[in-house]
Amino acid sequence: MNFAVGFKSLGGDTQTMDNLEKQLICPICLEMFTKPVVILPCQHNLCRKCANDIFQASNPLWQSRGSSTVSSGGRFRCPSCRHEVVLDRHGVYGLQRNLLVENIIDIYKQESSRPLNTKAEQHLMCEEHEDEKINIYCLTCETPTCSMCKVFGAHKDCEVAPLSSVYKRQKSDLSDGIAMLVAGNDRIQAIITQMEEICKSIEDNSRRQKQHLSQRFDSLYSILEERKKELLQMITREQEEKLQYVRGLIRQHGDHLEVTSKLVETAIQSMDEPQMAQFLQQAKELIKKITDMSKVSTIDRPDPGYENMDHFCVNVDLVSEMLRTIDFHTAVQGDEEEDIFDTEEVEVEEERPESTEDSGPRQKTATPQHADYVGV
Repeated sequence: MNFAVGFKSLGGDTQTMDNLEKQLICPICLEMFTKPVVILPCQHNLCRKCANDIFQASNPLWQSRGSSTVSSGGRFRCPSCRHEVVLDRHGVYGLQRNLLVENIIDIYKQESSRPLNTKAEQHLMCEEHEDEKINIYCLTCETPTCSMCKVFGAHKDCEVAPLSSVYKRQKSDLSDGIAMLVAGNDRIQAIITQMEEICKSIEDNSRRQKQHLSQRFDSLYSILEERKKELLQMITREQEEKLQYVRGLIRQHGDHLEVTSKLVETAIQSMDEPQMAQFLQQAKELIKKITDMSKVSTIDRPDPGYENMDHFCVNVDLVSEMLRTIDFHTAVQGDEEEDIFDTEEVEVEEERPESTEDSGPRQKTATPQHADYVGV
């Protein structure tokens, strides 16, 4: 059904009134605000009935005002800006009335009730019957039409209804649909908020587990560092004892070399003595000293391989394989493994010698004794 729009020219006052009417339309029922008008914390306005419909849809378990039990407040979102409105136990009846808007509505209605010559008219006109207004609704074709179309035109066999009744019904349906969408949006927003909290919990739990894992590995590093320090001290201790022993032999050889060098020098000087008697007196004593020095037993020397430190070797293959098998387990399994690990540590501590001071070589002769050193 095609139809045209017929209207009278709009004056300045009519334009102002139309603009004012647009500002007085409720975003829920799409009609002019009905008293009482409540003002939300975001400064937007709603009919109290519309506000209550949204509130009831968002809080289906909230008790009515006339209930004998006192309920806690609820919340809903402003249909204009989506700002969350938190209510006390009085519900929408606890919202403040906007008396200014109500007064403006009263003034507007008074001005609107004046004769029509001060207000522009606008009517939808039938395109087929230019003088007929669109005043009925064809239920069969689901389109507005005029009375002439029903009597003589294309809708004479159709079921029709007054335009105003269909208008009110569909407007009510649209208002209910808006309220349902608003309530549905609130539920979706609640779900989004819940999932955002889940994301935050995931991040917090992950950060806590990372910190716990780092602490466990740091404890392993500490154990390795402590054991490495102990083994290095064992090597250093044997190194110092071996060096002390060899340097002692060097001093002994040096003293012997100094004595023999002086004896050689004295013997050479005696060879230059021209007097035979004097030479014989000195030579006898020198020959005796040389003979005595020759009879001195050979000074000790380190055994072959004394400088070798290969017995300080560490086999970490088994430990490396164990470290590579570290993995995550359930809390119960983790507790059991901790108990096992602690028990093994106690056993290892019991097997360790009470002191490592006796583990180094103590030889003071040419033959080093390494019985106390065991390759790790």
